[in-house]
Amino acid sequence: MTYAAGTNTAAVHHAHEGAGVEADPADIDFIRTLVREHSAIVVDDTKAYLITTRLVPILKRHNLESLNALVTRLRTSTLGGLREEVVDAMTTNETLWFRDIHPFEALRTSVLPELIDRHASERALTIWSAACSSGQEPYTIAMILREHFPHLRDWRIRLIGTDLSGEMLGRAAAGVYTQTEMNRGLPAPLLVKYFQRKGTEWQAIESLRSMVEFRTLNLARPWPVVPQCDLIFLRNVLIYFDIDTKRAILDRAYGALRPGGSLFLGSAETTLGIHNSFIPQRHGTATVYRTNKEA
Repeated sequence: MTYAAGTNTAAVHHAHEGAGVEADPADIDFIRTLVREHSAIVVDDTKAYLITTRLVPILKRHNLESLNALVTRLRTSTLGGLREEVVDAMTTNETLWFRDIHPFEALRTSVLPELIDRHASERALTIWSAACSSGQEPYTIAMILREHFPHLRDWRIRLIGTDLSGEMLGRAAAGVYTQTEMNRGLPAPLLVKYFQRKGTEWQAIESLRSMVEFRTLNLARPWPVVPQCDLIFLRNVLIYFDIDTKRAILDRAYGALRPGGSLFLGSAETTLGIHNSFIPQRHGTATVYRTNKEA
């Protein structure tokens, strides 16, 4: 998932090719505000050094000598590309295969079988992986579909992955991962079956990549037209927003779900006390949030 790193308004020093890069508190606040305005992510006050750490590559790329020089350019530039670079740099893309396994067990053993029965006549399902980062989550879902529900190959299955970061979406669409990334949760039999060596890396086979469509979407801003979904995965991202943004996102997610549809959140997230139109349902050790809409 893509989310912002924590920061602090204190002055910061970071080693940059042997020279210290000092960050003025006003520049730190400018970056925090920029991230908030473009992603609605609340940057906290705990890890100031991360701003200079993560923005150093941008300073190098644009031949800027300091964070202040970057902020000056951001203030005066009318182009959005540099702002997007900064927002991307200030997000952390933490993801892995079959993350927290229990939601995917619930998907396999109960949630998907129920949806398949519900939609047997129309033979169509739409699944959305929001804040999908570099694509491990939607590809995990795709592998579950291939492995455990082969009869769905005759259905109209639409699997969508979205993220704020264009860079991450490019990686996701390419489906290329390092060995370290592959070692994070992917069972060896699935590695062999669905990925091919590409130099020192691994690439998802074309038939797996073709199952997922990737597009840019900022969850915190008005959404473009989103298809009506049977399942939405919105895991481990709400915790980085304030309460009003969480409520707005959950309201949009509710509107994007069909009757009988369900929402998957991270283990530290809930709809309770924020949006009361979802019904929590336990599936083993996982909680899934179902709409109260009637078909």
